[in-house]
Amino acid sequence: MGLKSYAKGVVKEGKRVRWPKRDVLIPSIIVVIVIAVLAGLILFAEDAAGARLISILKDAFKNVGGK
Repeated sequence: MGLKSYAKGVVKEGKRVRWPKRDVLIPSIIVVIVIAVLAGLILFAEDAAGARLISILKDAFKNVGGK
């Protein structure tokens, strides 16, 4: 299958798709963006807490081992 026939197939399938109406699409996009931002903030907070914990543990065990 060549690139041209593949592109024609993609266009054909794209026309068969039932795309959502704007009044359904916009709220869905907003929900996805809000969830993505919240997930990003949670992951950032977990990463910062982990980095802080590692820093505290490094300072606590700095002199262990006689070095």
